[in-house]
Amino acid sequence: MMGRLLRKFLVVVIILAPVVSYQGCKKQAKCGCDGDVLYTLNQAQATVYWNETGSTITFSTSDNPYATYNFCNPAEMFPRLAESKSGDVLMVTGNVYWECSYLYQQSNYSYQSYYKVYMIKVTDVYSDLYGKK
Repeated sequence: MMGRLLRKFLVVVIILAPVVSYQGCKKQAKCGCDGDVLYTLNQAQATVYWNETGSTITFSTSDNPYATYNFCNPAEMFPRLAESKSGDVLMVTGNVYWECSYLYQQSNYSYQSYYKVYMIKVTDVYSDLYGKK
């Protein structure tokens, strides 16, 4: 009698254990400039590059040389770069997001790359005048 009751209990535990321990699907971060904010850069020293029309503006920081940041709002920020040259070190502030094609590519491969690509909605960009005459 006791052995039969124990077997029934074990069967119920085996059936219910996966249901109770299931924590749901892991939410993947929303990508792009309207996605989930990963972090905020505040006056990050960055080497900024852009094309002649200002339609593409990218940068990398000395803190993380394996990451590239693409401006979400290049047309809005390009006039603020008028006194600088492409390749200058500037101070950048803004919210950082995952870049969608990078995020999708990484989710399709089993390895994680050291090289990361982000989008940034820049709120401020200016020359780093420290030490310059």
